[in-house]
Amino acid sequence: MEVVSASHGVLGPLLGKLTTLLADEYVRLKGVRREIRSLRSELISMHAAVQKYTKLQDPDVQVKAWISLVRELAYDTEDVIDKFVHHLGNGSHHGGFKEFFRVTARRLKTLGSRRGIANQIDDLKARVKQVKDLKSSYKLDDIAGSTFDHSVVDPRLSALFVEEEHLVGIDGPRDDLVNWMVEGENCSTKHRRVLSIVGFGGLGKTTLAKEVVRKIRGHFHCQAFVSISQKPNMKKIMKDVIFQVLCNKKETTELARKKREFTEDIDTWDEKKFIAKLRELLQDKRYLIVIDDIWSSSAWETIKYAFPENNLSSRIIATTRIVDVARSCCLRGNDRIYEIEALCDLHSKRLFFKRIFGFEDCCPDMLKEVSDKILKKCGGLPLAIISISSLLANRPVVKDEWERVTRAIGSSLDKKRSLEGMNSILSLSYNDLPPNLKTCLLYLSIFPEDYVIDREILVRRWIAEGFISEERGQNKQEVAENHFYELINKSMVQPLAIGYDGKARACQVHDMMLELIISKSVEDNFISLVGHGQTDLANHHGLIRRLSVHYMDQELAPVLANADLSHARSLTVTASACIKHLPSLVEFEALRVLDFQGCKSLQEYVMNGIDKLFHLKYLSLRGTDISKLPSGILRLYGLETLDLSYTYINELPSEIVQLIKLQHLLAHTGFDGGVGTTKIPNGIGNMKNLRAISGFIVTESSSSAVEELGDLIALEELHLQLGGRGSQEYKRHEEKLLSSLCKLGRCKLKSLWIRADDSTPLQFLDSWSPLPLSLQRFGMITNYAFPKMPEWIAPKLTNLAYLDIALAEITEEDLLILGEMRALLYLELWFSGAPNERIIFRGHIFPCLKEFCLGASYVYSTRATYLKFEEGALPELEKLELPFFVSVAKAYGFNLGINHLPCLKQAKIKLNNEDVTSSESKAAAAAIRNETNAHPNHPKVFIFGEMEKDDEEEG
Repeated sequence: MEVVSASHGVLGPLLGKLTTLLADEYVRLKGVRREIRSLRSELISMHAAVQKYTKLQDPDVQVKAWISLVRELAYDTEDVIDKFVHHLGNGSHHGGFKEFFRVTARRLKTLGSRRGIANQIDDLKARVKQVKDLKSSYKLDDIAGSTFDHSVVDPRLSALFVEEEHLVGIDGPRDDLVNWMVEGENCSTKHRRVLSIVGFGGLGKTTLAKEVVRKIRGHFHCQAFVSISQKPNMKKIMKDVIFQVLCNKKETTELARKKREFTEDIDTWDEKKFIAKLRELLQDKRYLIVIDDIWSSSAWETIKYAFPENNLSSRIIATTRIVDVARSCCLRGNDRIYEIEALCDLHSKRLFFKRIFGFEDCCPDMLKEVSDKILKKCGGLPLAIISISSLLANRPVVKDEWERVTRAIGSSLDKKRSLEGMNSILSLSYNDLPPNLKTCLLYLSIFPEDYVIDREILVRRWIAEGFISEERGQNKQEVAENHFYELINKSMVQPLAIGYDGKARACQVHDMMLELIISKSVEDNFISLVGHGQTDLANHHGLIRRLSVHYMDQELAPVLANADLSHARSLTVTASACIKHLPSLVEFEALRVLDFQGCKSLQEYVMNGIDKLFHLKYLSLRGTDISKLPSGILRLYGLETLDLSYTYINELPSEIVQLIKLQHLLAHTGFDGGVGTTKIPNGIGNMKNLRAISGFIVTESSSSAVEELGDLIALEELHLQLGGRGSQEYKRHEEKLLSSLCKLGRCKLKSLWIRADDSTPLQFLDSWSPLPLSLQRFGMITNYAFPKMPEWIAPKLTNLAYLDIALAEITEEDLLILGEMRALLYLELWFSGAPNERIIFRGHIFPCLKEFCLGASYVYSTRATYLKFEEGALPELEKLELPFFVSVAKAYGFNLGINHLPCLKQAKIKLNNEDVTSSESKAAAAAIRNETNAHPNHPKVFIFGEMEKDDEEEG
């Protein structure tokens, strides 16, 4: 129910703000506390009603209308409160309460703010009363109390009865899972196995499970197929399993009698007796059970006890959209989680054309281009392809008609009967989300199709919008990140850039899910879009609260020019928009978020009036062509994020340090091939709220500014550049940086990256003390290599998970030191050589390491070295990247020891062919391939540098 969830996303933060305000000095003014307390009391009551209505599956139209009024009221209330706080000077006065009261009272009298605020609060009170009275006149509580779930056809039923010849692209996954299911039938130990099929709604999990059953059901004494659903009735489900297990096509009179005896009084059983009876029934049978569509781990925990481990090679197949549920089903080593994938382009086309024309290759040439557009939106989702092809099968085979359907897919989700099944499947996942996650998901409709949404950027925007509150000892950043991962866990978004810690650094929204959340967002006035293709602000209902400009030209400019933009809380302008047609920023007085990321023509846009955006918390100019920071930004005293990454801004005004609420100050990062050239501003030590800074160059800054870094006690991420080794001031800057790092060692520092020009030495880090025990990431991008293992690396840094370091020489003692770091998950180790030209990974070192990149680079004049992994080393390693010196390794038989890495999934091997023949190079490559082919995981191997033929043969 999108109206409810979006309103919850407004009311929750507002109530938190009002609670904070009541404890602040502002409300000690006469009458203010009473008014705010009254507002808060009424809004708490409305919030409770909204929460109750979230449980309605199909809310009445009057419920929706009332909640829309509550939502708009909450928006306007927050705007008034923020203006009130702003007019009082943001609490920046010093000198105690008496001075504060004196200055505040004078401001209220002289500026006329008192009367204005009072009038606005009076208006709000009148609206509150009106909304409250409407709730009574609509009799909404009676409507909510009488609402019941309507019986609907399960949209998954079609998957159970589809004919085999109509399936496309299922053979490979089906045969893989069939082989796994019957594997081990003839072994002495015949343990029960669980297969969990997990993936996005509509990918065909139920269909795949059904096809696997169809192939293997002859191997089992009995079988059952049951659906759990979101609100499972466990007794009904187990009753269904019992009757399916007892069903027998060759049922005799005797079997019928036994069935009657077994199920006598079954309707009176409780859950405990159902479980006991099922266990009794299945104890001596080899059973095959499919538990379809599990939504919670608790549902699995209840039903799993009904299926005994009877050592008869029984099998259970579970399907779910939720990764955590899949994991809870597969806790034993012989279980398997299968992540179902979308159809490839070829199979998508086959399914699409077969459903429309009856044949796979029967599409008229005139429809091929529009077909590609439609299939692009479907994104390999079988349910989407089937739904849209069924719609088109009843339409004229005319290009204009197909184009019309393509444009209307999003708005048709709720209107076309042939799309009802798809809408139901997608809405099931959406409706299962708690209100706060629904709000966060709806917010993703801001971004265009196929947009890669960076996790850190999204999290900062959620916080700036006010969606996130601290909870259970977690700060806002941690809560927001948990929301991001939970959307991935529930298969609502697709994870991208999975890191060494198994966490996604970014995500994308499937095109069909994007269309769904856009339709819900627009309907609920949560998002307004320009240039999306189906949105027209000229016919927009309600006030614009969040504006996303996907595309804009001279024709669309008047639409925005005539719109009321004064209530917009966020403005996002994508790279394809023509920025010069955007209205003046003065029009956007309520903005919390302003994002120009990627706008290459931002120089053409005049930012006059940006200093009037006193609500602004998040400003991104990332990736734009701007070369100078607009002066008005220096008066945005509430700003929390200023992102200037990948711009041409090389120097910040000295006044930047007045933005004392800044938490993230991001300049040229310089860690992706660029160079950080921005000076650290003098006075940065006053910016006590800074949590992340990047892109500043130490040696070009004043030594006092470098020293002030140590005063940033909240700092968690510090990404810096060194340079100018030959300069007279270098030594002094080095000393000041070390002093700052020592101070930060007592604080919360989690991530330190240092980039250095040429071979700028980093030996000064040997004196780093105390070390930040919270440090999780350390990286260096430099041609410098430590002459020996730094003493500060281990074992003190017990939380270090990511390490990128260069050594002049690696010894086995170094490996033992690093190998004892139990938190280490990623190691990138660059080296010049090793004693005796050998590096042997022995014993049980690196117990938790997931990724290992051993870098032998020309930068360090690398000597040829033989590498080998012995049994027990790196037991959790999944990804491996290393050099292989054929000239040295040939004496040892080209044996890497890959077979000793039990969890390996991917290996990248770069052959060094210096002083070897092509036959030796080929033999080395063949030996490595043989090792990986023999590995039980069948890891992917990429071998680079294999010689084709000898130089003399080429001559």
